[in-house]
Amino acid sequence: MRRYFTKEATWNEAEAVNAIMENAYPLHSKADLQPLFDRIGDARIVMLGEASHGTHEYYTWRTHISKRLIEEKGFNLMAVEGDWPDCYRLNRFVKGYNPGSKSAFNVLHSFNRWPTWMWANWEIVALADWLQKHNTGLAANQKVGFYGLDVYSLWESMESIMQYLRKTDIAALKVAEEAFRCFEPYRKEEGTSYARALQFVPELCQNEVVDLLKEVQKRLPQYNSDYENVFSVEQNALISVNAEKYYRAMIQGGPHSWNVRDRHMADTLERLLKFHGKNSKAIVWEHNTHIGDARATDMADEGMYNIGELARTEHHDKGVVLVGFGSFNGTVIAGKSWGATTQQMKLPEAKNGSIEYLMHKAGNENKLLIMDDFIKSDVFMENHIGHRAVGVVYNPKYEQYGNYVPTVLPLRYDAFIYLDNTRALYPLHIQPDGLQMPETYPFGV
Repeated sequence: MRRYFTKEATWNEAEAVNAIMENAYPLHSKADLQPLFDRIGDARIVMLGEASHGTHEYYTWRTHISKRLIEEKGFNLMAVEGDWPDCYRLNRFVKGYNPGSKSAFNVLHSFNRWPTWMWANWEIVALADWLQKHNTGLAANQKVGFYGLDVYSLWESMESIMQYLRKTDIAALKVAEEAFRCFEPYRKEEGTSYARALQFVPELCQNEVVDLLKEVQKRLPQYNSDYENVFSVEQNALISVNAEKYYRAMIQGGPHSWNVRDRHMADTLERLLKFHGKNSKAIVWEHNTHIGDARATDMADEGMYNIGELARTEHHDKGVVLVGFGSFNGTVIAGKSWGATTQQMKLPEAKNGSIEYLMHKAGNENKLLIMDDFIKSDVFMENHIGHRAVGVVYNPKYEQYGNYVPTVLPLRYDAFIYLDNTRALYPLHIQPDGLQMPETYPFGV
């Protein structure tokens, strides 16, 4: 009988496998997801994770869940681990606000920040086409939106601000141009060179982006041409400030840059909920390492938190449901290094003793776990068990040494969807454009 050791206890494989066999729901078809929707109930926020950014089934199952939440439970916004300017263009498309955008394919194909495949893929084309059809004929305040939560789009956000101000406020444009000029010399390496320069000039462009935010917020009341565009202008200004904080935090190392990023995403979600009204309901798509409560992993030991933890602590009265995903083996889209050519890679069988390994040992069918059913399971409640996390940078040869997050599964999620065998998603770009983005921790997610 195999026994595994963690920092808390010793546990045996048979006990864990039996707990899964006794409590998991077989997931043979979409209809088998009903226990999940029962668990969601009247929750206002549902976060749907993924164990990689390059797996077809994670996108398609999340799409099905999202459609039902929109149609049956009145969810009216989707927020994803993507850049605000790119996702805002898709938002305008699915709401029918930009007649010149003739297809979701054209909008998504313009997503050119590495890793392009995260959102520029056929799976998201299908979702966007559905959202556009769903929104057709609805009043503006009833249309379902699609937004990016991330903080990376410093230059794109400033360019969006300048584009808007050229048409509406020439005086404020000067402040935006000054901030842009300050950052322009550091654009090539997507913020890495800016972080290095901060070691020698600690203030650098901090004052410029803060001044830009203040100027935009002061003038917001006079920007009344399009209420959602006004919201977007302020959001881009906030991104400029927080992106500068993120690059500043890169110098310090440790968890600070991660926390700046997830705090920004949580604050953006809060802004979106307020913008859409007191009855708004949000669906969030992000990697498991963001939506799974960090307190149930070794991330907490490093001083890290994430959007899932923040949502639980700050919105518990509204109902927050966190749904994790995982798989045993298959194929996946990723890159061998930052900015590398997109590759379809083999996803090897999960490491012995991992959560995915235990799920497979309990039977090779897909499974749905509702974590309320596992709170009496000592083996899962009292042990940190490895849970696979594949990032945009991935090498299957080295997976055994670093791609597993020690996890107390029933505390990390409210539900978990296990898919035994999965395949790579279908990118729109055959090759990325080579642009690099800042390294994130852990696993580039």
